[in-house]
Amino acid sequence: MQSHPVLRDARTGLGPRAVSVAEGASLQIHIDGASRGNPGDAAFGVYVADDSGQTVAELYGYLGRATNNVAEYQALLHALRYALAKGARRVRVFSDSELVVKQIDGRYRVKHPDMLPLYRDATALLRRFQDASVAHVRREQNKDADRLANRALDEKASKLE
Repeated sequence: MQSHPVLRDARTGLGPRAVSVAEGASLQIHIDGASRGNPGDAAFGVYVADDSGQTVAELYGYLGRATNNVAEYQALLHALRYALAKGARRVRVFSDSELVVKQIDGRYRVKHPDMLPLYRDATALLRRFQDASVAHVRREQNKDADRLANRALDEKASKLE
């Protein structure tokens, strides 16, 4: 049974509860990586919603010192692992990283040796879904994921579940 997304958690009084994921669900996932300096302090944010737009999860992770591109890939990897763990069969991932999106869809080659393992992991995870896509969105359409990545940077903390 799914909890209603606008119910407040009586224990914490904090905003809406996340909606649970039904087995075989389709998820809309916004991802963002961030680094302050390149390389520098880095983090990622993952905003997960169901097909009706209801929040399913807000995840973020502090990475320590890394490049922005590594942070972007870490966001994608964590998003895909989360979706698989929750039993999603279809995912639509949205990122404001043109590089990551074009590498994933084969329009750009992955040249940097440090990026190859991240790319390979991401494409292997994508193949495990019945249907998966990764699309580019403008930065202003990715505000929730950006907010979560900045929270991880500000707090130097992670929330992966």
